[in-house]
Amino acid sequence: MLLKVFFTFFKIGAFTIGGAYAMIPLIKREVCQKNKWLSEDEFLDGLAAAQSCPGPIAINISIYVGYHLAKGKGMAVAVIGTILPSFITILIIAMLFQQFSEIVIVRKAFHSLRAAVVALIAVPLLQMSRQAGLKLSNFWFPLAIAILVSFFAVSPIYLIIITIAFSIYQSIRKQKI
Repeated sequence: MLLKVFFTFFKIGAFTIGGAYAMIPLIKREVCQKNKWLSEDEFLDGLAAAQSCPGPIAINISIYVGYHLAKGKGMAVAVIGTILPSFITILIIAMLFQQFSEIVIVRKAFHSLRAAVVALIAVPLLQMSRQAGLKLSNFWFPLAIAILVSFFAVSPIYLIIITIAFSIYQSIRKQKI
């Protein structure tokens, strides 16, 4: 089991370009659909927990899945499987980059990957929005948050605290009705 967890997360780490948010649909497919280690709801709970914790989301979700499957050993194996491909790749790039960084086609290749990364992040964002029940009637809230963070440099910490307070207020208000 541990070997399968390692190779599953190693494969995800090795074949995902664009960082952690690009990994989410691959992790979900491997964990929920292919291996059936977690249900969709358990995965979404783990994703919410992973986003709430400091650190890279891919590592956090691998910790969640690994712990769910095999406690401490599962966590360690999943994290190593997630990190190792990036570590190896960065090590190789660091050794070779100096030699090839001035080649025009290499610079263009790195530049063209940016559009692919945006698409890889947009797709899971849209999928999670649907699953979370985001509609035109409640779209204003995440849009307002994005605008406040992006254009007005409001700290996300303050917005998270305000959102939690508002949610608690709404819950209390509904209980009184």
